Amino acid sequence: MKRKREHASNEKTSDLEPATHSEGHAGKAVTRHAGFGRDINPAICRMDNRLLADYVAQRTKRFGDHLSLVELEDMHIPESAILDTSEWDQERLATSLPDFLIRFAHRNERSTDLALASMEPGSPHTLVVTGAALRAAELTRLLRKFQSKDATVTKLFAKHIKLNDAAAFVKKTRINIGVGTPSRIIDLIAEQALRLEKLESVIIDTSFLDRKKRSIFDMKETQQPLMQLLNMDELKPRYTATGSPVKLIFY
Repeated sequence: MKRKREHASNEKTSDLEPATHSEGHAGKAVTRHAGFGRDINPAICRMDNRLLADYVAQRTKRFGDHLSLVELEDMHIPESAILDTSEWDQERLATSLPDFLIRFAHRNERSTDLALASMEPGSPHTLVVTGAALRAAELTRLLRKFQSKDATVTKLFAKHIKLNDAAAFVKKTRINIGVGTPSRIIDLIAEQALRLEKLESVIIDTSFLDRKKRSIFDMKETQQPLMQLLNMDELKPRYTATGSPVKLIFY
Protein backbone atom coordinates (compact mmCIF):
# COMPACT_ATOMS: atom_id res chain seq x y z
CA MET A 1 0.00 0.00 0.00
CA LYS A 2 1.45 3.36 -0.98
CA ARG A 3 2.15 5.53 2.04
CA LYS A 4 1.26 9.20 2.09
CA ARG A 5 3.56 11.73 3.68
CA GLU A 6 2.17 13.12 6.91
CA HIS A 7 2.44 16.76 7.85
CA ALA A 8 2.73 17.73 11.49
CA SER A 9 1.88 21.13 12.91
CA ASN A 10 4.77 23.19 14.31
CA GLU A 11 2.72 24.31 17.29
CA LYS A 12 4.05 23.64 20.76
CA THR A 13 1.86 22.08 23.40
CA SER A 14 0.80 24.26 26.31
CA ASP A 15 -2.07 24.84 28.67
CA LEU A 16 -5.22 26.28 27.15
CA GLU A 17 -6.22 29.79 28.12
CA PRO A 18 -9.54 31.69 27.94
CA ALA A 19 -11.07 31.85 24.50
CA THR A 20 -11.57 34.74 22.13
CA HIS A 21 -13.53 34.77 18.90
CA SER A 22 -12.42 35.66 15.37
CA GLU A 23 -13.23 35.00 11.74
CA GLY A 24 -11.79 31.71 10.56
CA HIS A 25 -11.56 29.47 7.51
CA ALA A 26 -14.08 30.29 4.79
CA GLY A 27 -15.35 33.25 6.83
CA LYS A 28 -16.72 31.09 9.62
CA ALA A 29 -16.37 32.11 13.24
CA VAL A 30 -13.80 30.15 15.20
CA THR A 31 -13.12 29.96 18.90
CA ARG A 32 -9.50 30.75 19.70
CA HIS A 33 -7.49 29.47 22.63
CA ALA A 34 -3.90 30.37 23.40
CA GLY A 35 -1.52 27.41 23.22
CA PHE A 36 -1.91 24.12 21.43
CA GLY A 37 -5.27 23.56 19.81
CA ARG A 38 -6.16 27.24 20.14
CA ASP A 39 -8.70 27.31 17.30
CA ILE A 40 -11.83 25.22 16.96
CA ASN A 41 -14.71 25.39 14.50
CA PRO A 42 -17.90 25.61 16.60
CA ALA A 43 -20.07 24.89 13.54
CA ILE A 44 -19.05 21.23 13.75
CA CYS A 45 -20.49 21.03 17.25
CA ARG A 46 -23.93 22.01 16.00
CA MET A 47 -24.12 19.49 13.15
CA ASP A 48 -26.26 16.38 13.55
CA ASN A 49 -25.40 13.16 11.73
CA ARG A 50 -27.24 14.18 8.53
CA LEU A 51 -25.37 17.49 8.27
CA LEU A 52 -22.08 15.79 9.05
CA ALA A 53 -22.66 13.24 6.30
CA ASP A 54 -23.28 16.13 3.87
CA TYR A 55 -20.16 17.91 5.13
CA VAL A 56 -18.00 14.83 4.54
CA ALA A 57 -19.49 14.34 1.06
CA GLN A 58 -18.75 17.97 0.12
CA ARG A 59 -15.12 17.65 1.25
CA THR A 60 -14.75 14.36 -0.61
CA LYS A 61 -16.04 15.96 -3.82
CA ARG A 62 -13.73 18.95 -3.32
CA PHE A 63 -10.59 16.82 -3.29
CA GLY A 64 -11.96 14.07 -5.52
CA ASP A 65 -12.02 15.87 -8.86
CA HIS A 66 -10.10 12.91 -10.30
CA LEU A 67 -12.87 10.50 -9.25
CA SER A 68 -15.89 9.45 -11.28
CA LEU A 69 -19.42 9.86 -9.96
CA VAL A 70 -19.52 6.13 -9.24
CA GLU A 71 -16.26 6.30 -7.28
CA LEU A 72 -17.52 9.29 -5.30
CA GLU A 73 -20.71 7.41 -4.49
CA ASP A 74 -18.68 4.41 -3.36
CA MET A 75 -16.86 6.67 -0.89
CA HIS A 76 -20.06 8.06 0.59
CA ILE A 77 -20.41 7.73 4.37
CA PRO A 78 -24.09 7.26 5.28
CA GLU A 79 -25.62 9.35 8.05
CA SER A 80 -26.57 6.12 9.84
CA ALA A 81 -22.83 5.48 10.36
CA ILE A 82 -22.42 8.73 12.31
CA LEU A 83 -23.40 9.12 15.95
CA ASP A 84 -25.33 12.34 16.60
CA THR A 85 -23.43 14.28 19.29
CA SER A 86 -25.04 17.69 18.72
CA GLU A 87 -26.51 17.57 22.23
CA TRP A 88 -23.01 18.05 23.69
CA ASP A 89 -23.04 21.65 24.94
CA GLN A 90 -19.38 22.06 25.89
CA GLU A 91 -16.68 23.51 23.67
CA ARG A 92 -14.79 20.73 21.93
CA LEU A 93 -11.42 21.53 23.42
CA ALA A 94 -8.63 18.98 23.72
CA THR A 95 -9.12 19.00 27.48
CA SER A 96 -12.81 18.11 27.09
CA LEU A 97 -12.16 14.99 24.99
CA PRO A 98 -12.02 12.49 27.91
CA ASP A 99 -15.46 13.57 29.15
CA PHE A 100 -16.78 13.50 25.59
CA LEU A 101 -15.61 9.89 25.20
CA ILE A 102 -17.25 8.93 28.49
CA ARG A 103 -20.51 10.41 27.23
CA PHE A 104 -20.53 9.08 23.66
CA ALA A 105 -17.95 6.32 23.09
CA HIS A 106 -19.08 4.41 26.18
CA ARG A 107 -22.68 4.92 25.14
CA ASN A 108 -24.53 1.83 26.36
CA GLU A 109 -24.19 -1.37 28.35
CA ARG A 110 -22.79 -3.19 25.29
CA SER A 111 -19.87 -0.75 24.96
CA THR A 112 -16.50 -1.75 26.37
CA ASP A 113 -15.34 0.23 29.40
CA LEU A 114 -12.89 2.87 28.16
CA ALA A 115 -10.21 1.72 30.61
CA LEU A 116 -10.33 -1.92 29.50
CA ALA A 117 -8.41 -3.52 26.64
CA SER A 118 -8.87 -6.73 24.69
CA MET A 119 -6.64 -9.65 25.62
CA GLU A 120 -5.51 -9.64 21.98
CA PRO A 121 -2.59 -7.23 21.36
CA GLY A 122 -3.10 -4.39 18.92
CA SER A 123 -6.90 -4.51 19.17
CA PRO A 124 -8.24 -1.15 20.43
CA HIS A 125 -11.92 -0.53 21.04
CA THR A 126 -11.48 3.17 20.19
CA LEU A 127 -9.43 5.00 17.56
CA VAL A 128 -8.96 8.77 17.68
CA VAL A 129 -7.95 10.14 14.27
CA THR A 130 -6.40 13.58 13.99
CA GLY A 131 -4.51 15.50 11.34
CA ALA A 132 -1.09 16.13 12.93
CA ALA A 133 1.44 14.24 15.03
CA LEU A 134 1.76 16.95 17.70
CA ARG A 135 -2.00 17.10 18.07
CA ALA A 136 -2.07 13.29 18.42
CA ALA A 137 0.61 13.48 21.11
CA GLU A 138 -1.40 16.05 23.07
CA LEU A 139 -4.62 14.03 22.86
CA THR A 140 -2.75 10.87 23.89
CA ARG A 141 -1.48 12.61 27.01
CA LEU A 142 -4.98 13.76 27.93
CA LEU A 143 -6.51 10.32 27.34
CA ARG A 144 -3.96 8.55 29.53
CA LYS A 145 -6.48 8.86 32.37
CA PHE A 146 -7.97 5.69 30.80
CA GLN A 147 -4.63 3.84 30.85
CA SER A 148 -3.65 1.05 33.26
CA LYS A 149 -1.03 -1.68 33.43
CA ASP A 150 -3.32 -3.86 31.30
CA ALA A 151 -4.53 -1.19 28.85
CA THR A 152 -2.29 1.24 26.98
CA VAL A 153 -3.37 4.48 25.32
CA THR A 154 -1.06 4.43 22.30
CA LYS A 155 0.34 7.03 19.90
CA LEU A 156 -0.06 6.02 16.26
CA PHE A 157 1.79 8.58 14.16
CA ALA A 158 4.93 8.80 12.06
CA LYS A 159 6.86 11.71 13.59
CA HIS A 160 10.11 10.39 15.12
CA ILE A 161 8.70 6.83 15.18
CA LYS A 162 9.73 4.39 12.45
CA LEU A 163 6.98 2.18 11.05
CA ASN A 164 8.81 -1.04 11.94
CA ASP A 165 9.28 0.09 15.54
CA ALA A 166 5.66 1.19 15.81
CA ALA A 167 4.37 -2.08 14.33
CA ALA A 168 6.52 -4.14 16.72
CA PHE A 169 5.18 -2.21 19.70
CA VAL A 170 1.53 -2.46 18.61
CA LYS A 171 1.82 -6.20 17.96
CA LYS A 172 2.83 -6.89 21.56
CA THR A 173 0.72 -4.30 23.39
CA ARG A 174 -2.81 -4.48 24.74
CA ILE A 175 -4.33 -1.23 23.49
CA ASN A 176 -7.62 0.25 24.61
CA ILE A 177 -7.38 3.59 22.75
CA GLY A 178 -5.17 4.40 19.75
CA VAL A 179 -4.54 8.03 18.80
CA GLY A 180 -2.96 8.88 15.49
CA THR A 181 -2.92 10.22 11.97
CA PRO A 182 -4.83 8.45 9.18
CA SER A 183 -1.78 7.54 7.09
CA ARG A 184 0.06 5.87 9.97
CA ILE A 185 -3.08 4.02 11.08
CA ILE A 186 -3.50 2.69 7.52
CA ASP A 187 0.14 1.60 7.47
CA LEU A 188 -0.19 -0.25 10.78
CA ILE A 189 -3.29 -2.06 9.51
CA ALA A 190 -1.42 -3.01 6.33
CA GLU A 191 1.44 -4.34 8.49
CA GLN A 192 -1.13 -6.52 10.30
CA ALA A 193 -0.08 -4.87 13.55
CA LEU A 194 -3.25 -2.90 14.24
CA ARG A 195 -6.34 -5.09 14.30
CA LEU A 196 -9.92 -3.82 13.98
CA GLU A 197 -12.00 -6.80 15.12
CA LYS A 198 -12.62 -5.26 18.57
CA LEU A 199 -13.09 -1.71 17.33
CA GLU A 200 -16.29 0.03 18.45
CA SER A 201 -15.72 3.76 17.87
CA VAL A 202 -13.72 5.97 15.51
CA ILE A 203 -13.38 9.50 16.88
CA ILE A 204 -12.57 12.06 14.16
CA ASP A 205 -10.91 15.23 15.45
CA THR A 206 -12.93 17.49 13.17
CA SER A 207 -13.43 20.79 15.00
CA PHE A 208 -9.70 21.36 15.65
CA LEU A 209 -8.11 23.96 13.33
CA ASP A 210 -4.39 24.41 12.76
CA ARG A 211 -2.53 27.74 12.57
CA LYS A 212 -3.89 28.30 9.07
CA LYS A 213 -7.41 27.52 10.34
CA ARG A 214 -7.64 24.23 8.47
CA SER A 215 -9.32 21.09 9.79
CA ILE A 216 -8.49 17.50 8.95
CA PHE A 217 -11.09 17.75 6.16
CA ASP A 218 -9.63 20.97 4.72
CA MET A 219 -6.24 19.58 3.63
CA LYS A 220 -5.80 17.14 0.78
CA GLU A 221 -2.89 15.42 2.55
CA THR A 222 -5.11 14.54 5.52
CA GLN A 223 -8.60 14.36 3.96
CA GLN A 224 -7.69 11.76 1.35
CA PRO A 225 -6.02 9.25 3.70
CA LEU A 226 -8.82 9.80 6.22
CA MET A 227 -11.41 8.86 3.60
CA GLN A 228 -9.26 5.90 2.56
CA LEU A 229 -9.27 4.75 6.19
CA LEU A 230 -13.01 5.23 6.69
CA ASN A 231 -13.76 3.29 3.50
CA MET A 232 -11.56 0.29 4.28
CA ASP A 233 -13.22 -3.10 3.82
CA GLU A 234 -12.41 -3.89 7.44
CA LEU A 235 -14.49 -0.93 8.60
CA LYS A 236 -17.20 0.30 6.25
CA PRO A 237 -19.50 -2.77 6.31
CA ARG A 238 -19.57 -2.54 10.10
CA TYR A 239 -21.03 0.97 10.19
CA THR A 240 -24.49 -0.47 9.68
CA ALA A 241 -23.91 -3.96 11.13
CA THR A 242 -26.01 -5.19 14.03
CA GLY A 243 -23.58 -7.70 15.53
CA SER A 244 -20.36 -5.71 16.03
CA PRO A 245 -21.05 -2.18 14.81
CA VAL A 246 -18.50 0.62 14.53
CA LYS A 247 -19.72 4.17 15.01
CA LEU A 248 -18.11 7.31 13.61
CA ILE A 249 -18.03 10.08 16.19
CA PHE A 250 -17.06 13.60 15.12
CA TYR A 251 -15.38 15.73 17.77
